[in-house]
Amino acid sequence: MSEPAFYTRVDEDTYDSTPATASPWDESLQHGGPPAALLATAIEATRPDEPDFPIARITVDMLGGIPQGRMRTEVDVTRPGKRVELVEARLHVDDRVAVSATAWRIRQPPGSTQEHAAAPLDLPPLPDEQPQEFFPGTSPEWGYGRAVDWRFVTGGYAAPGPASLWTRLRIPLVEGEPTSPIARMLVVADSANGLSGELPLAEWLFIPPTLSVTVLRAPQDEWLWFDAHSTIGPHGRGLAQATLADRAGLVAVVAQPLLVAPR
Repeated sequence: MSEPAFYTRVDEDTYDSTPATASPWDESLQHGGPPAALLATAIEATRPDEPDFPIARITVDMLGGIPQGRMRTEVDVTRPGKRVELVEARLHVDDRVAVSATAWRIRQPPGSTQEHAAAPLDLPPLPDEQPQEFFPGTSPEWGYGRAVDWRFVTGGYAAPGPASLWTRLRIPLVEGEPTSPIARMLVVADSANGLSGELPLAEWLFIPPTLSVTVLRAPQDEWLWFDAHSTIGPHGRGLAQATLADRAGLVAVVAQPLLVAPR
């Protein structure tokens, strides 16, 4: 991967995208994952000294194609609170809001429910490095695809249907800066639909205008277990869902409504 990161920082709230953010269908647009992670990072920055007040649910709305180029984030705490708080964030591109997000924070007193916590999951071992094969017709140089390490246990980008895999980022979200565990997760969470499409992507459109991730806890490791499936309804709609986990147990659940239509 030749790109150093998904974004380079210009100033406190302004960034330039790199080709690592590229959509598989149009290199002039961004995949939804990196912008979602950038907004999560902006939201986390409103409480930089309070690690025990993390994001518990984030919903990211893509308000059309997300252009490559220079972009600016802004954040408002719309419902402050000591134990529960609502934050809104927006990503501006070319003087318009291209992506918006709302996030609930829930305070987590460390260890307060440890004796009742779910047990670790029995997950498959991490496969050896695999050839990175993407959607049929997609360039092997696809920026976002190459910026992530995809190691499938079942399914695959080129195979319609459910998929399960281990995944991690190869590059940071912002050049020269650490990527938070929640941001690492958001970069890949928007791939639930693409990983588990039930119909051939050369013949069908699956458009997810929004992404909702409900978080049990932050991932503890760079490798994330991703188990995704999609369901097609009878009236041109679908639902993509995914479970995200690590060796310590469940991390989050993902849901995306889909517009399903012939190309």
